[in-house]
Amino acid sequence: MLTLKFIQDNKELVVERLKIKNFDAASIVETIIELDNRRKATQVEAESFQKEMNGLSKEIGQLFKAGKAQEANEAKARTGELKDKIKELNTSLDEITAQLNEELVSLPNIPNEIVPPGKGEDENVEVESGGSMPQLEEKVPHWDLIKKYDLIDFELGTKITGAGFPVYKGKGARLQRALINFFLDEADKAGYNEVIPPLLVNEDSGFGTGQLPDKEGQMYHATADNLYLIPTAEVPVTNIFRDVILKASEMPVKHCAYSACFRREAGSWGSHVRGLNRLHQFDKVEIVQVAHPDESYKILKSMVQHVQSIIEKLELPWRLLRLCGGDLSFTSALTYDFEVYSAAQERWLEVSSVSNFESYQANRLKLRYKEDGEKKAQLAHTLNGSALALPRIVAAILENNQTPEGIKVPAALVPYTGFDIIK
Repeated sequence: MLTLKFIQDNKELVVERLKIKNFDAASIVETIIELDNRRKATQVEAESFQKEMNGLSKEIGQLFKAGKAQEANEAKARTGELKDKIKELNTSLDEITAQLNEELVSLPNIPNEIVPPGKGEDENVEVESGGSMPQLEEKVPHWDLIKKYDLIDFELGTKITGAGFPVYKGKGARLQRALINFFLDEADKAGYNEVIPPLLVNEDSGFGTGQLPDKEGQMYHATADNLYLIPTAEVPVTNIFRDVILKASEMPVKHCAYSACFRREAGSWGSHVRGLNRLHQFDKVEIVQVAHPDESYKILKSMVQHVQSIIEKLELPWRLLRLCGGDLSFTSALTYDFEVYSAAQERWLEVSSVSNFESYQANRLKLRYKEDGEKKAQLAHTLNGSALALPRIVAAILENNQTPEGIKVPAALVPYTGFDIIK
């Protein structure tokens, strides 16, 4: 979340920049400033009464000793009045603070200066592309290839759980495991420290990375324990650093994690979500960095390059998009999406988002760092990226590599699968 001081010092900037996200922040910013002024005034009044009460409390005993019982009793009566006033003011202060926090968390992160304006994904800007488009004799979609080679069973998953929870079988399961191990090994080579996080998180963790209160409708909620199934490993991995103060010399901190991810995807329907295109449970390897503010955009570039290198090793045609304001997430300052081309579906599929959140998540997490020799802690920057999400990668591999003899496995995966063709 944006800091109160930043909003106070830059209220016009906040309003103008959030217009890029198609968010009208003017009234919220004014409400925040008005509530903060009320909070300060209430606090000053309460402190003034407390100071008066403390002084009277010291005088009462002395007045009784001096035989001034009437004055002492008047002072006691006044302290009683002051206690009631202080209690009322503290109640009011709690209410004002709660309202202020509600308004603060309702403001999205402001976008970076290079974020283009736009209403939605059609106005994202292509930055770069690469790879060769496959030339296929037949263009069979992956949902038919899956049945032909008995790789994934959607009907069985529906029986066991429901739609969007597939069962991977045989070479389909081995391909899935191969991709996970390949992605983790590539992250390890790039200096990321692997962790295995919990698959459920508490409310504090959901709030820390911005899933709550913005995206609670998209998460599965275990109500009996008030825990949420993670939509991405970003949530538990970034929360490793909640309430942590790092040394500047320790940054950047680089973590990666494989996890199953769970998303309700409420309202998703149509041909564009068929097969592996959109699932309620899917596998993903996530990369997360905690960075010094002066270095975070250089690090964002390196994370983008890392994802690009993996896609290139899988021999998939790709393009890199800079998201416009209307497609940028609530918490992100700048996001790049990678898409790979699906030859049978003849369309681009998003497989990775790489984002810089600047200090927005860190402020919620109370994630700070100290420069050597400095006493004051400052907010760090957080970044993350999919490296990679599996379902659409699998879809593209199956579709783009189909031949009359079977589906060729990209050379980089053969050491992990133990086979070079699916037939």
